[in-house]
Amino acid sequence: MNARLKDILDRVESWPEWAQEQAVELLLALEQEHAEPYQLTEEDKAAIDRSLEDARQGRFASDADVEAIFKRYRRK
Repeated sequence: MNARLKDILDRVESWPEWAQEQAVELLLALEQEHAEPYQLTEEDKAAIDRSLEDARQGRFASDADVEAIFKRYRRK
């Protein structure tokens, strides 16, 4: 096992229960991502189709819209 991974896993034991649960969920998500090819759901396919149609119609956020979002959510 990677030494850095072993070190953090040892420290996780001292974390609050809610943080340990988040760590479990993150690791399970990573495992799932690497375990098998992702299968698109019908919802995923519909979202892709909507996005493709938006692109075909030229519906994109303006540079000003994008900059506003970055300003709003940028960490300081």
